[in-house]
Amino acid sequence: MPENISSRIHDFFNNKKIRKILVTLRTPLGILLFILLLTQLKAAWFLPGLLVSILGQLLQIWCMSTIKTKKKLTVTGPYMFVRNPMYLGRFFLIFGILMMTGNPWLLVLLTAVYYYYMINRVNREEKILSELFGEDYKNFCKNVHPYLPGFKRFDPTKLWSFNKESFEQNNVLTNIVLPVICYFVLYLFTFAWPI
Repeated sequence: MPENISSRIHDFFNNKKIRKILVTLRTPLGILLFILLLTQLKAAWFLPGLLVSILGQLLQIWCMSTIKTKKKLTVTGPYMFVRNPMYLGRFFLIFGILMMTGNPWLLVLLTAVYYYYMINRVNREEKILSELFGEDYKNFCKNVHPYLPGFKRFDPTKLWSFNKESFEQNNVLTNIVLPVICYFVLYLFTFAWPI
């Protein structure tokens, strides 16, 4: 992709006005896209898509139950392997749901859009984390990749990290219940009430 186009896409994802509008509209847009998705479901792709989505959801739940947002640098649980596991979990959650359509073009589109969203969002967040945690965060970044998992900091005693405060602060229960409801609706529209 020519550098000029890539630069414009990055500018779009970093534009404060556009980000504010998208944050404001994310719930109605999400509902609209979900309704449109219900018309595209393919029974043969339901189970593979569900499995991928559930794996992404489990990773997100693990992250949300571990991270101590802006209070303490989290280096346990999934954060031992990759700096941004929650974004990877969210990607696979959505990827799996779109897999249920059997449409490879939707998966390509999601991957391209999510790439730019994630790269730019992570860059903004990492600046904040660097200011908050200073040298500790710089050392963490040296040993843990931003997107591809590695095992430099692996410590089996820190693998199953759970923090009750994080669980409550990050609304983990809601983040379990809503996807389960969505999976149920997807199942119904795939098998019981196909459109």
